[in-house]
Amino acid sequence: MATPWFLLMSVWLPLRFLPVCRAQEPPPSGCGTDLPLLYYNLCDLSAAWGIVLEAVASFGAVSSFVLTIILVASLPFVQDPRKKSLVGTQAFFLLGTFGLFCLTFDFIVKRDFSTCTSRRFLFGVLFGICFSCLVAHAITLNFLARRNHGLQGWVTFGVALLLALVEVIINTEWLLITLVRSDGPSQDPCAVANEDFVMALIFVMFLLLAAFAAPWPALCGCYKHWRKHIIFILLTTSLSMTIWVVWIIMYLYGNQQRGGPAWDDPTLAIALVANACVFVVFYIIPEVSHVTRPGPEQTYENDMYPTRGVGYETILKEQKSQSMFVENKAFSMDEPSSAKKPVSPYSGYNGQLVTSVFQPTEMALMHKGPSEGNYDIILPRATANSQAISSANSTLRAEDAYAAQSWHAAAQKDGKGIQAPSPYSKSRW
Repeated sequence: MATPWFLLMSVWLPLRFLPVCRAQEPPPSGCGTDLPLLYYNLCDLSAAWGIVLEAVASFGAVSSFVLTIILVASLPFVQDPRKKSLVGTQAFFLLGTFGLFCLTFDFIVKRDFSTCTSRRFLFGVLFGICFSCLVAHAITLNFLARRNHGLQGWVTFGVALLLALVEVIINTEWLLITLVRSDGPSQDPCAVANEDFVMALIFVMFLLLAAFAAPWPALCGCYKHWRKHIIFILLTTSLSMTIWVVWIIMYLYGNQQRGGPAWDDPTLAIALVANACVFVVFYIIPEVSHVTRPGPEQTYENDMYPTRGVGYETILKEQKSQSMFVENKAFSMDEPSSAKKPVSPYSGYNGQLVTSVFQPTEMALMHKGPSEGNYDIILPRATANSQAISSANSTLRAEDAYAAQSWHAAAQKDGKGIQAPSPYSKSRW
């Protein structure tokens, strides 16, 4: 009886501690001992592609989230209603981009039932969301470039949502057909050929081609200020087409000849990160930076009706613009009009230096003889306005000159050689 018991114990003990021995296998460098085998690619230093893609995908996910907050927060500051109507579609696009960065982690970890199912379903759906938003935006730009009035916001968002739902239906049917069968158990979602995975993305490729072709007619529109948005879409779709051609060739042909099936997951993960970065850099950031900029109509209105402040600086600026290139009217050759309205003593100042006016000095009046002509020609009668009376300048006054002229004429008539008194003999003050 002891022998069978000993044999049973000898068989049971190795089987009992076999899982423990497997769990105590040394993990790869960079990973902890308590980390499940499924997540080794996230920390394995020997597989550097996983760590690099993990870092880029994390940064991209955070950037997409921050850009979504900025886009929604800038909605009250959008001046152009046509740009405001596109904010919902652009937020939907940011949701798809955020999902692409998060889906990258699903391709970094090892395969199991849940990861393979989410890969097959979300890969096409998330790309379908992004490309359908680009198609809807391109259609709206065609109306804006030709009529300067596009589709309403809910119509643009509805077009993007309907196109994305088509891809959702296609992927759902594909999973139901390949995984859930009435005549047998569920199939392994990881056991799918590369050709089948690519064939399931035909509608996504159609959306990509449509997003690339739709903006071209808008370049011929009359309103040229919408061209920059068209360039954003064309540049984004061109780079996306390049990425898709490269990863499909590598996934179907290159990996079979070089690295084998082990390179399938890195190829798809790199394609996800690269295309999502193209979305952020060449479409999201330019659109977010332009969403708050006013259109040409708003800029024209601001130039025509600027905000006018009431202050001393504004009054001086208006007076300067009105009195520019106006001559100094301190002395006028004409008689002052009796109906002239009183003006401010500061209204005639135009900020320019007053040019010097030649006036005969006191000595010139005393030594001038009658042979040199009449003083009416040499010194015409001048009248002073309110500005000249209020100012205390040292120029010869008209009434003093006229008094000196009259006295000199009377002295010549009497034959007296008396020296003419100075016009400034009397104090002016």
